[in-house]
Amino acid sequence: MKFKVLHLLFAISFFKISAQQPATSSKIVEAALIEKAQLSQTSLVKNVAFKNIGPTVMSGRVTDLAVNPNDPTEFYVGYASGGVWYTKNNGTTFTPILDTSNTQNVGDIAVDWKNKTIWVGTGENNASRSSYAGIGILKSTDNGETWQNMGLKDSHHIGRIIINPNNPDEVVVGVTGHLYSPNEERGIYKTTDGGKTWTQKLFVDNVSGIIDVQCSPNNFSLMFATSWTKDRKAWNFDGSGHNSAIYKSVDAGNTWVKVSTQESGFPTGQGVGRIGLAVFNDMVVYALLDSQFRRVPETEKEEKHGLTKADFKSMTDKTFLKLDNKKLNEFLKMNGFQEKYRAENVKQMVRSGHIKPMDLAKYLENANSMLFDTPVIGAEVYKSEDGGKSWKKTHSDYIDGLYYSYGYYFGEIRVDPQDETGIYILGVPILKSKNGGQTFTSISRENVHSDHQALWVNSKKQGHLINGNDGGLNMSYDDGETWEKLNVNSVGQFYSINIDHAQPYNIYGGLQDNGVWVGASNASEDKSWHQNGQYPWKRIMGGDGMQMQIDNRDNNMVYTGYQFGNYYRLNLETKERTYIQPKHKLGEKPYRFNWQTPILLSPHNQDILYLGGNKLMRSMNQGTDWMAISDDLTHGGKKGNVAYGTLTSISESPFQFGLIYTGSDDGLIQITKNAGGSWEAISNTLPKDLWVSRVVASQHKKERVYVALNGYRWDNFSVYAYVSNDYGRTWKHIGSNIPTSPVNVIKEDPVNENIIYLGTDNGAYISFNQGQSWEIFSKGLPNVAIHDIVIQPDSKHLLLGTHGRSVYRAEIEPLQQMSDHIQSKAVTLFKIKDAKYSSRWGNASNTWAEAIDPKVDVAFYSNTSGGKNIKVFSEKGALLNQMTVVADQGYNYINYDLTLTEKGKKALLKENTDIDIKKAKNNKYYLPKGLYYIEMDLEKIAFKIK
Repeated sequence: MKFKVLHLLFAISFFKISAQQPATSSKIVEAALIEKAQLSQTSLVKNVAFKNIGPTVMSGRVTDLAVNPNDPTEFYVGYASGGVWYTKNNGTTFTPILDTSNTQNVGDIAVDWKNKTIWVGTGENNASRSSYAGIGILKSTDNGETWQNMGLKDSHHIGRIIINPNNPDEVVVGVTGHLYSPNEERGIYKTTDGGKTWTQKLFVDNVSGIIDVQCSPNNFSLMFATSWTKDRKAWNFDGSGHNSAIYKSVDAGNTWVKVSTQESGFPTGQGVGRIGLAVFNDMVVYALLDSQFRRVPETEKEEKHGLTKADFKSMTDKTFLKLDNKKLNEFLKMNGFQEKYRAENVKQMVRSGHIKPMDLAKYLENANSMLFDTPVIGAEVYKSEDGGKSWKKTHSDYIDGLYYSYGYYFGEIRVDPQDETGIYILGVPILKSKNGGQTFTSISRENVHSDHQALWVNSKKQGHLINGNDGGLNMSYDDGETWEKLNVNSVGQFYSINIDHAQPYNIYGGLQDNGVWVGASNASEDKSWHQNGQYPWKRIMGGDGMQMQIDNRDNNMVYTGYQFGNYYRLNLETKERTYIQPKHKLGEKPYRFNWQTPILLSPHNQDILYLGGNKLMRSMNQGTDWMAISDDLTHGGKKGNVAYGTLTSISESPFQFGLIYTGSDDGLIQITKNAGGSWEAISNTLPKDLWVSRVVASQHKKERVYVALNGYRWDNFSVYAYVSNDYGRTWKHIGSNIPTSPVNVIKEDPVNENIIYLGTDNGAYISFNQGQSWEIFSKGLPNVAIHDIVIQPDSKHLLLGTHGRSVYRAEIEPLQQMSDHIQSKAVTLFKIKDAKYSSRWGNASNTWAEAIDPKVDVAFYSNTSGGKNIKVFSEKGALLNQMTVVADQGYNYINYDLTLTEKGKKALLKENTDIDIKKAKNNKYYLPKGLYYIEMDLEKIAFKIK
């Protein structure tokens, strides 16, 4: 009865919260995808080409593997937000095959190898901060050339797909469901007609989905599945519940019975978290449980060395004042207390009543300590030898160091198909057991990333493993004793990117669980680095890589860090590293820092650094000393286990020092015009409670400011983008024709004040009229989440930091010239880069090489679609070549190969008798050095061959 009342109260409170920000319906999402496809066809910038420039070596989070059982050199790998990639040469090279679909977010993949039919369950099956929702289940019968959506469109996240090996039209799917909101389309679904129709075979409740489904290797009728009750909010995550359980089916998933009952020996109740399964045969089943039950206190305390945080939580003043100063100082130094807090000083603060001993413990509380100090049981392995009727834990000790307290992020277990006692469990490390789970050893090695998400175990060759983790792929042939790294795919999950002004300029980026990296913008993304052993990108910080600020006077001075505000000042030349996180005063409440804490170097003085906690901090000396220049700029936080009520964005106007805007994760936007002397909330007329993903002070108009809000953490995918021309007193919505998708970033063009760029969870856009209407980028760019946008002003490069497909680059100089005049003209030709002449044009450098084929890129804008005649003239007006192209309305790009016709050659030789033009080995004539003109519709532009 008590549980029912609590469950009802929870449902009521959940409804109230959800009523504020309702989840976007699948019908709206589906309509938005159709709208986006149509927009791609008519976009003025659909021909603007984006090039993926890597990096690859650090990779991104893998969610699943599908390996050909008869030829394991052929397999597919699914990335959380980077699509599906295919190899047929044992991972030497891969081809992306999901790029033609409407999403790159992958939860699970399954392949019918007999008929080469691929099924992809979209929406990552994990429940992390950036586990993006999908659009249902996709199917391809042509190896990814085309994809068909087979339904389950409101599933958001799919846990597992099982195909009947004897009937490929019979498929069972475990649907995890929405991540941030309740929904009905979750549970077990089955089709017997290849996905044309689906029937829900198991529904637990609207907050409990199915995270795993497994069948007996030789008996498709016998299945086990696990339900998972979870509740994620921006401020809290509860990954366990009464309805997390194990179910069994003996009729191929048509009916299900719960087998993890109180009598079975498997844990039940509120502390049961995510469960993974491994089925050896009809009788032997393993389960890996994330147990959120509290640990039983040890009867005998182990001998303690030194003071701990817990000691101070109940310590009296009298006891504290009697502490040995040496031991107290050791505790204070080891736990990073500021230098001013040493034994005698702190004791004096207690004597005077300024603080209590408990404040020392509170001083250390933050999102990380809340995470790692939680005394839960963690990972447990259970085994059933009677087909799930009874379960017994395989080990007597805790499996410490596998899950810590975030087992919700893992949950995968495998059993060796040739050895009932050989099992593998995946967590931060990957562990194996050769005695049925009684004891474990780590098989993580020096070139294997942590946080393991997927594992394939060869059923025909023992010791052959393929492992997927947060850092990509590894392969082993000796049961994990040694591993090869297979990271050749550009699938980095960037949170943030930045650039410097070197020649060539460098790109900096912070990645999910892969630290902060820097690389030259012209670095080749190929395997030539294997020759010298130096990958062109270098890691400069570990952890989850966060924001970067680069001193524009000296690009060796970089400010960056990892999650929850742990920032450093780096000198890349001397390798010096200084920890600079601001510290609250002893006795004050700790600062709250967002997972991705915002930082900003002042555009007015590069010694001045801003950092946002729940207050805005300012350092006048490169992060050495800090001062809070505001009170709490958020709504004050919420009770939960995730830092919340924190700043997410900071922007200072280039027009005035101290004209600063801040945005918070709970929907507040604030302004100060006097360097923090006073603050004013300016978001009262905007939608409430949304994450402020960007606030951007204009570099063209002092009074102008842009804002992007994001409802992803409510499963609200609406577009929220605004501009104000009066310091935020009034706002105008500028989302207009952008198809439904949460907005992550908005960026003003530095050259043309009418141009704005915008990145969503599913694409990148440009507006030429300050947001009145938007054009979508698509050429070379898959449907992937855009987390950051940066413009390199000297090179005129637009850089997109994606969360799943690394970094993309496009040249935007022609775009920056957009004006009413250009749109009114029939054709506008843009500047052509000069070419450097080579006598090797059309000739191979050696017998085995291909002929060198030069080209110049010709960009033009046409205000209509249709055929266009292009003519090439000499400096004196001789016609040298001509061609016809079909132009689209908008920007167009052609490659001219610098050839001239036989007739054109004669005309040029007639003009200039001093030159000699010989036919190259590829039977073409090439232009000699000189000045030339390209003409289109009476528009003419010059270029040189030097």
